[in-house]
Amino acid sequence: MSYFKMAQRNLWRNKRRTAITISSIFFAVLFAVVMRSFQLGSYSLVIRNAIEQYYGYIRVQHPDFADDPSLENTFEFDQSLPETILRVPNVKAVTPRLETFALASSGNITKGVLVLGINPEAEKQFSNPEQFIVRYTIPKMLADSSGMEHIFTDEVKRILGAHAGESFPDSAKLARIFDDQPVAAAQLNQILNLSRVLGRFITSNDSGVVISSRLANFLNIQVGDSLVMLSQGYQGASAAGIYPVVGIVRIPNPELDNRMVYMPLQLAQSFSNAHNLLSYMAVNLNDAADDALKVTTDSLRSTLAYTGLDIKTWQDLNRILVQQIESDNQSGKAFLFLLYFVVFFGIFGTVIMMVHERMHEFGVLVAVGMQKIKLVTTVLLEMLIMALIGVALGYLVGLPVIHYYHVHPIRLTGEMAKMMMDMGFEPLMPMAPFDSYVLWQGVSVIFMVLLACIYPARKILKLNTVTAIKR
Repeated sequence: MSYFKMAQRNLWRNKRRTAITISSIFFAVLFAVVMRSFQLGSYSLVIRNAIEQYYGYIRVQHPDFADDPSLENTFEFDQSLPETILRVPNVKAVTPRLETFALASSGNITKGVLVLGINPEAEKQFSNPEQFIVRYTIPKMLADSSGMEHIFTDEVKRILGAHAGESFPDSAKLARIFDDQPVAAAQLNQILNLSRVLGRFITSNDSGVVISSRLANFLNIQVGDSLVMLSQGYQGASAAGIYPVVGIVRIPNPELDNRMVYMPLQLAQSFSNAHNLLSYMAVNLNDAADDALKVTTDSLRSTLAYTGLDIKTWQDLNRILVQQIESDNQSGKAFLFLLYFVVFFGIFGTVIMMVHERMHEFGVLVAVGMQKIKLVTTVLLEMLIMALIGVALGYLVGLPVIHYYHVHPIRLTGEMAKMMMDMGFEPLMPMAPFDSYVLWQGVSVIFMVLLACIYPARKILKLNTVTAIKR
């Protein structure tokens, strides 16, 4: 305790030096925690959009489906299979799907689409696409019509023109496009009334389909219009049909939003002539961490060994995504290392300055009988106290920022948003929730401070008392 009191008093003898050291540690922890949180948050967003909302963390499928995802590599649907999978610990939801591809057209416009036959009730428990049903779509006539001058200002028309054709699941998201240019409540209500879409999600016995918003925009199709689809069914049978569009969904994953058509499972099986056949069963988990994923996968393989079906994890099915995340993760670690490298030499420079300024003091203390090892202990405590204060301040500022932007992620706009969507990502910058990465940033900085303490320790232990007193 006496060493601690001495170290604490020594800190405030030179307030400027102490403030410089604590500030460098504070900013190092703050930048490291915030940057790492943004990076890990972006991975979580990609996984949530691509995996949890569509692929599933685990898939039960035909052994050849991964290499050749065609209707020929489907399997017979056993009604007891979902219940068997749900009994495995850590399984959150399971949904049967039939997946195929088709040419979809509306008028003279044609595009290749992904047709997904689903059980709507099971899908609600799995990814709940119904929550993305479009309630508002900004019609192009709001910006193009010259008869709107008495209703909307030029600035409002400009914003509407920039977002013409864009879809929104609720009024709050539509109102967000006017954040930079607030509009009157009366004008906003008028926009909502003119943009309203009366759509719904499909039911098990439905004869219609639900299509994604970007696909609807490309095909210039609206709720109530008909969608013509042409494909090749099971074992070479022809597959063709005309289906009413009962709803439009805005899928967070832009790649899927460009080409998705949801159909009731029985209707998709009838369209493809694949009666009672499934492409796979997608499984979501309560805990998707790597260790829990491995344990659950092994349990499923053991439980379903009698079926002859293959169990694949999302990493097995998305090698490119895994490699992209790992590559970006290594780049982030390299940037952190560079940041710590710069901060370390900043701290080390402060330590060198402190040692040379206090050589006379050290010499006097040793001359009056203080052991060198005790003096080293006092200096180490000084550095450790500054490190702890800097780390605590970094956490004090950084953790509220992380929590806020985890709950309210930054939404990009303009060219940056367009670039991200072109790359297949949602234009958001969320932060990851608190986890071990936060602790490791503080531990790393404290380790650097202790590493910098080697220099003053060696200087004190090799101190020549007479020479130091004469300084």
